[in-house]
Amino acid sequence: MKKSFKFDTFWLYVKYALLAFAIAIVVRGFLLIPIQVEGKSMQSTLNKNDWVVVEKVTNIRRFDIVVFRLPDGNTYIKRVIGLPGESIEYVNDQLFINGSRVNEPFLIENRTKIHDKNSYTNNFSIKELLDVKKLGKDSYFVMGDNRRISKDSRSFGAVSADEIIGKAVFVYYPIRNIQWVHE
Repeated sequence: MKKSFKFDTFWLYVKYALLAFAIAIVVRGFLLIPIQVEGKSMQSTLNKNDWVVVEKVTNIRRFDIVVFRLPDGNTYIKRVIGLPGESIEYVNDQLFINGSRVNEPFLIENRTKIHDKNSYTNNFSIKELLDVKKLGKDSYFVMGDNRRISKDSRSFGAVSADEIIGKAVFVYYPIRNIQWVHE
């Protein structure tokens, strides 16, 4: 009888291990995805070589940080500035959405580091850049927080919803950079 008990216990542990493995695969593949930040376009919010957890469940809002893959195969991490159906314009370093001024508090640190006369974000409108008055359905305008070096919607255009992998929620590595990612 002792051998049967050990055998039953062993199979119970095997079943638990397989269940835990299956749950981990589902969570890793469909809900929470680890992604490494490459480049400096999101400094000082995210740094090169930070590892972030990306989730695919919640809706995308203004100023969320998203990871997306463009048709050319490149993967980017940028901040959502414009949402579907919106008009976007920058005038004298100020963001305007549908003609209303919108503050960007996450840029304060970057702007204070630069002490020159030039704008941190050059003037533009989506009419000039994309030849549209408003973003299309399921289209997002994204920009890096390090505006002067960021390759973003100003160069490659709006990002469609189906190109978005998910929303960055947490930096977990390196340990000194652990933080929740939010506006």
